[in-house]
Amino acid sequence: MSLSASRDRVSQKRIVSSLLAGHVVKRQKQGDGQLQEAAIQLLEQQQDLCSLFKEIGNPDPSNPFNTDKAEQMNQTEGISFTITGSLLVCGLRQQAGQLGVPLVTLSVKFVLERLKGITGIEGDKTREVLTASQRVQLGVLLESTRELIIHGALCRKGLWQGYMNDQKLPNLHVVYLLQCYNILKLKDILESDEGVRLWLVPQLKALCCWTPPQEEKEAMQTQQKVLSAILGSLVDVGFQSSQEQAAVEKKCVLLCISALDDMLFWLLDTADINSAQESSETATERWCQLFVTSLCDISASPDALQRFFMHSLTQTLAYKPQLAVSDAIALQNKWIFANTSPLLTSLFRKLTVVFSMEQLMHHLQQVLETHEISWKHVLCFLSTLLVYNPSAQPSLRALLSRLLTSAFDGYDSESMITAFLLARQGALQGPAIFPSYSDWFKESFGMASGFHATSKKSLGFLLKFLSDLVPFEPSQYLKVHIIHPPYVPVKYRSLLMEYVSLAKTRLADLKRSVENTGLFQDISSAGDAPSLCQEVKDVEKACSLFESTGKISATVMEARPQSCPHSIFRRTYFLSRFLPALLRPRVLPVKADGQMSFIEALKRADKIPATQYSSYMESCQRLRQQTRISLHEENHDDPLHVLKLQLQEQRKLVLNGNDGDMSAHLSKISNTLSFIFPGLPDDPLEKNIIQLKTDMLSLPELHLQVVDLVLKSFCQCILDASKAHPPNKQNMWASKFVCVLVCNTQFLSCLLQRLWHLLHNQGSVLSDLHIIGLAAFLVHLHTSMSQSPGVQLISQRQPNPVSVSEALSSALVCNTRTRMHFCIRFCVAAMCYGICRGDSLPQQDDLTPNCLYKKLQYLIPRLLPEARRPVSYGKGDQEVNCIGLLCNEKDTTTRWKKTALYLWRHPAFSRLQHEPQYQLFFSEWLANELQVDRTKDTFSDSERLEYHQWVCLHLYLTRPEKQGGCGGSMKSLCSHLITAIMDQQQSEPCQGDHRLSQKGTCFPDILCILQEVIYEIELTNLSGSHPSRTDKCDWLFELVSPRFSSSLSSDSARLSCEHTLNIWNRIMLALPSVSFVKVKAEGDRMFLDCKKLIQHVNNHQRSVCSPSGFLSLQLTSHFLRSVLCVTSRCSLVAEEFNKAWCQITNQCPLLLVSTVYWWEQLSEVLLSLWSRLRDGETPPKQLQLIVNSQNWACGLMRGQLLHLPSAPALLLASSLYVSLQGRAEGKQCVSDALTAWQPERDIKHREEHCHQKALRLCTEVLTVLVDSADWLLIFKSNDAEKGAYHSFPLVMSNRFDHLMPWVFYSLLLQQSPELQQRAARCLGFLSTAVSCYISLLQLFLDGSSVIATLGSQMQSGQILSRTKIFLLRAISQMPTSTLFSRHIMQLKSLCVDLDPEVAAALSAHLDIPDHPFL
Repeated sequence: MSLSASRDRVSQKRIVSSLLAGHVVKRQKQGDGQLQEAAIQLLEQQQDLCSLFKEIGNPDPSNPFNTDKAEQMNQTEGISFTITGSLLVCGLRQQAGQLGVPLVTLSVKFVLERLKGITGIEGDKTREVLTASQRVQLGVLLESTRELIIHGALCRKGLWQGYMNDQKLPNLHVVYLLQCYNILKLKDILESDEGVRLWLVPQLKALCCWTPPQEEKEAMQTQQKVLSAILGSLVDVGFQSSQEQAAVEKKCVLLCISALDDMLFWLLDTADINSAQESSETATERWCQLFVTSLCDISASPDALQRFFMHSLTQTLAYKPQLAVSDAIALQNKWIFANTSPLLTSLFRKLTVVFSMEQLMHHLQQVLETHEISWKHVLCFLSTLLVYNPSAQPSLRALLSRLLTSAFDGYDSESMITAFLLARQGALQGPAIFPSYSDWFKESFGMASGFHATSKKSLGFLLKFLSDLVPFEPSQYLKVHIIHPPYVPVKYRSLLMEYVSLAKTRLADLKRSVENTGLFQDISSAGDAPSLCQEVKDVEKACSLFESTGKISATVMEARPQSCPHSIFRRTYFLSRFLPALLRPRVLPVKADGQMSFIEALKRADKIPATQYSSYMESCQRLRQQTRISLHEENHDDPLHVLKLQLQEQRKLVLNGNDGDMSAHLSKISNTLSFIFPGLPDDPLEKNIIQLKTDMLSLPELHLQVVDLVLKSFCQCILDASKAHPPNKQNMWASKFVCVLVCNTQFLSCLLQRLWHLLHNQGSVLSDLHIIGLAAFLVHLHTSMSQSPGVQLISQRQPNPVSVSEALSSALVCNTRTRMHFCIRFCVAAMCYGICRGDSLPQQDDLTPNCLYKKLQYLIPRLLPEARRPVSYGKGDQEVNCIGLLCNEKDTTTRWKKTALYLWRHPAFSRLQHEPQYQLFFSEWLANELQVDRTKDTFSDSERLEYHQWVCLHLYLTRPEKQGGCGGSMKSLCSHLITAIMDQQQSEPCQGDHRLSQKGTCFPDILCILQEVIYEIELTNLSGSHPSRTDKCDWLFELVSPRFSSSLSSDSARLSCEHTLNIWNRIMLALPSVSFVKVKAEGDRMFLDCKKLIQHVNNHQRSVCSPSGFLSLQLTSHFLRSVLCVTSRCSLVAEEFNKAWCQITNQCPLLLVSTVYWWEQLSEVLLSLWSRLRDGETPPKQLQLIVNSQNWACGLMRGQLLHLPSAPALLLASSLYVSLQGRAEGKQCVSDALTAWQPERDIKHREEHCHQKALRLCTEVLTVLVDSADWLLIFKSNDAEKGAYHSFPLVMSNRFDHLMPWVFYSLLLQQSPELQQRAARCLGFLSTAVSCYISLLQLFLDGSSVIATLGSQMQSGQILSRTKIFLLRAISQMPTSTLFSRHIMQLKSLCVDLDPEVAAALSAHLDIPDHPFL
């Protein structure tokens, strides 16, 4: 019978044991011999012993571990088991005889084959526990195997040896089952198998690492049982008593201990790696969970278990002792219980559960004294003990006492550092677990009975120990040692001060201070983080201690200014923080409370300075007067509560009271407010200008509560009154109430601040009821304060005071969708209330603030397109209650839109538009629109463009100028747009770059409208008979010229001018280029007029050149394209362009040199434009001349002496300058090129950013031109004296022109003596030198800001002294025959006032009769 066939018929046949039992019942009288003979015959027919092993099994094969059922089976079916064993033995013996092998060998072979067949079934190779079916089959096999052993047919040792020969790594589940069935004990395996350590530990780790599937709960239980059984066996063998170990081989004991240690070290390594992570069901946790006392119920004795736990604890505390003591001191605060690995904490808890706390502490001390320890594990172990065991604190205190006693008895530093580390570790767990380090240190060393107080040697030992710790100590422990120093006799005070000095030095290195440490602050646990309210906590603690004890705390006494030297470090904190917090002004109670008693006690003890105490009492009295309630002082009522009751009563009077009752009650409210806000009652409101802070709300808590209470009460009264009657039929309660409020200046100031911040910062969260109430309040406030001097807004650009309504309306910013919606809701509510209320008054204007009206004129057409249509007035009910309309609609959006449209069409609202103060001017509309954040606008880009076109071209273009419009003038419209853009840009902070980013505002949209208007003007000019009739070019420049300050003496004026020019340049670049050159007509001839453009560049643009000395590329290109495009309207295009360019060359040198500078980028653009305008015609002569000049300059730099173009000197010089800048190799041939050329004209060198390069080039140019007097003309101060170089100053800014005297001497002083002598021999040199010296001296004497731009190569004093020496030497060396001149005598007269020494030198050398200057 095959194995498979036998397995298939298991369920179809009765098992053999049952069959044999049936025969026994039927043949009770037969003897054993007959029965045995029958069985042998059966076996001869059935020779498949493996199937027979399977068929003979446990009656309950589903649970092979059920020992109870097995015992019952043995009792009821003992005969069956006996017969089964006999049958197996007989069958094996017969087959062994046939094969000629020993019975034992054959039995081992058959058992191992069956075992291999069961455990070798294909499945999960990583599975460490047998499946359910495998466990059933293996249970049947092991039952049969046990029977074979009982009958002597199988040897245990041989079975294990055979199993190990077949398996490299035995399965621990199989080993566990062998032990359960009493076939092989683990102890026997350990004794017999020499290689057990090679496979036991890896297999244990593998079994721990294996995670059973979640659905196999039985596999999880089996895994736990296997691990527990093996652990119990190892503990039982490895940790037997000494008498029991004698019977066990020493090698086996060591093997078990080694295996257990390996598993423990594996666990500790995992805990160190995952110390910062939360634990989960990991492999090491599964092993750690086995450390329970239930092990002794399996196989280990209680004594063995205790010895095992104690051994494991020792190994843990001594595992990997890598860190030194200094490392432990620095890292200790990271090893608190909260940061300890949960796995390590669980291990400590399980290892300590069987011991008392005294045992653990004695063992800890023993380990500390005898082992190299891991400080991290020791301190984490101590933290775990303290946290989980309430009895650990006294035990630790006893241990610390023993350690300190031992340390001072033998002056043992190891015991000392151990005690300090353990005490600090306990303190780190918190005061609920162990006293703070400060308390422990004071308790141990702060008194005369301390451990160190026995002798000078002990004191020296302690201070030496603390000094050695200083380099490694955290700052909080150094502070403890300084603030709570050890007790030291007076004669040894110097020793303590040496340590204190050392500790303070270390704190200074760590940038920590001990002076500001709180009196009652737990320094050791506070770390380095300062406590912001520590002084308040100290005051509360000190007062509490004083109330409970009746005495001033010793901590406070020691911190006094006259305290002992070791408390000197608390003086700063005591005086600067503790006393001010204690003496904070308050309303003193009638009967002294605990804080007042404490202050009096400190005063009697001379701990509070007399002046500080007097100031405190005066402040308290003043505060008491301010907060006193006169009417109910005898009852000590809270003023806020009194005011609340009064306002509640007023709410009743609004509905049911008469005018007399209302007036009387309002007087009570006024009286109450006067005590809360005493202010300056003698000063009438008309003389006070209220300061309104808009940057932040800074009100006392009481004042803020009072203001909110008043506003809330007013809103409730308004709603109650409006529900009963419309505003125009109500009495005058609201006006009287507001008048009472505004009479108190201090309250009014607080009220306005609160209102401003509510409207500006919290508008979106206000409900409609709040909005209606606050709007009505603003209306009455506007009326009541119409004659007041006004409000001065702080932190805003408002130089003059404004009215209350204007000040509050400034909080209603309309720059985003949300703010617009709130603003229109608020303004609609205010105007509805004002108009409705005004029907009952003779002058309605007093109830309608014009600032709110203008905001509605701006917002309603913007947010409601329906309002842009012409208004048609009907005969509707003009007395409709708008407040009721606002309150009754359910949908908020529908409500305010409907009300706004109704208000817009209301005749009373429309009539106000004809009043000048209510008209929204175009400039005001533009200012509002330019503030809108287009990213948060209600409009899309297309909708915004449509709206802007409607406003500009339909609303304001045709509106008369007296009403804020443009009177039909496109020029006026354009002027308004440009003015608004520049005003808005100038209101922003100057950022230096003219390309200001305005993507967030509507600046680009308004700029588009401006472009559209300019294009329309241009097209209108072209279609008319007189193209120049609007003089567009003239009024554009005239419009902006007044903005450029003519006086730029101060830096602020200069920066403002530059900022304005940058804004204007940006606008110019956005406008059509043809807008800046005018075309004039003389008869039939058309010609260009560039006069305005030239004046603008010469007067203003040279102040903001970038790079310095040149217009920007964009501006240069814009101006040149303007000239080219406008020239195309002339009949003789090329001729007119040449004339215009000659005018620019002669009168606008800055545009000429900028054109040459940017020619490489401009040439293609300009030539392409000309080609488009003139259909491929040859470029004009002047353009070609620029090209020729560039080619000539480049050739000159290459050493080619080309034909000199007939171009102006400035054009040639600029071309040569550009060539010098672009060719590095040209620097060696500058002098050669200039010498070879030798023109009649001068070449100037422009300023350079690189000083050395500029100096080198200037020197080479000066070397060539020094013998000619023309170069001196550049430095003449009078334009008339400059001759051909009169246009030179127009190339640079006025600021640089003022520096030309400095340039003159800076250049000459850095030349060689030979070159200086040659320059001095030039005709007119002395005149120029004296003139430049006088101008330079005047700059220094005037303190001009241009001096700040002088080069850093010389100091100011050095420049003047060297200049004077050079000038005096030049005067002395000048031949007298060439010095006499009327002009020189004038210079001498000027020097008399500024520098008499130079004047004397001139007199000494020039005392000869006058004759004409050579």
